[in-house]
Amino acid sequence: MPTFTALTTLMGEAPAKKLGDALELMGTPPTGVGVFEVEDGSGLWEVGGYFIDAPDEIALALLAAAHHARPFAVSEVPDQDWVAHVRRELAPVEAGRFFVYGSHDAGRLPEDRICLLIEAAMAFGTGHHGTTQGCLLALEDYIAEGGVSQRCADIGCGTAVLAMAAAAIWGNAVIASDIDAVAVEVAEANLAANRMTGQVTCIEAAGFDHPQLQQAAPYDLIFANILKPPLLALAQDMAKNCAPQGTIILSGLLVEQGAEVQAAYEAVGFSLSQRRDIGEWTALRMAKTT
Repeated sequence: MPTFTALTTLMGEAPAKKLGDALELMGTPPTGVGVFEVEDGSGLWEVGGYFIDAPDEIALALLAAAHHARPFAVSEVPDQDWVAHVRRELAPVEAGRFFVYGSHDAGRLPEDRICLLIEAAMAFGTGHHGTTQGCLLALEDYIAEGGVSQRCADIGCGTAVLAMAAAAIWGNAVIASDIDAVAVEVAEANLAANRMTGQVTCIEAAGFDHPQLQQAAPYDLIFANILKPPLLALAQDMAKNCAPQGTIILSGLLVEQGAEVQAAYEAVGFSLSQRRDIGEWTALRMAKTT
């Protein structure tokens, strides 16, 4: 049975949430409503409703007009096993010595790579996204230049693929944190699937705001594959928790956002070691100089 989506955008968080609430009060309400910020610096928010039957487009038009939103775009979504589809479409990712794969590719693992199992159905960071690839390649280049990590943190870890990559290289304990409790559970499940339980400590935290993160600081290598706003907000804390001459690898950034984030981190004592653009995404590798 097909389902339907109705999507629109408007400016501001509060108006978007009001529109989301109004969607739920429709005569035939959607089965689910989502309200998300469009992470491109525009200030736009996306509001979406998900319907079993075709929605009342007149009612949607009236809601959009009343809340100063763009007209809803209504689309029919075919009934499909999307997890199976993703598994078929996503080939393993090779990033230097790292080989990131799903269980459907477990039968063809190269012997000369570090193979990390990450299921496509799980949280952000399967390795296929340009930001995760960029971070893995930045780690590869850091290693090639003689970089070594004794203390590593993965802030906003998602699936913990970056934390696992670092732990697989150096065998030292890595701390991985995420603000989302579900992501922490996913990270722990991935560690178990890769037989790496105990090599990475997974905690729920916003930024560095956790006793375990603070006690283990300073770090000589920090990953933060998140988004521009939290990266900007974390600049001072990143400088505080990074060891002298330490390295940070930042991503979750559109290409056009890279310069602003780079400048913010240069202002707190970092210098650019490398920038890598993959498609519309960029990753920054920076060294602490003060």
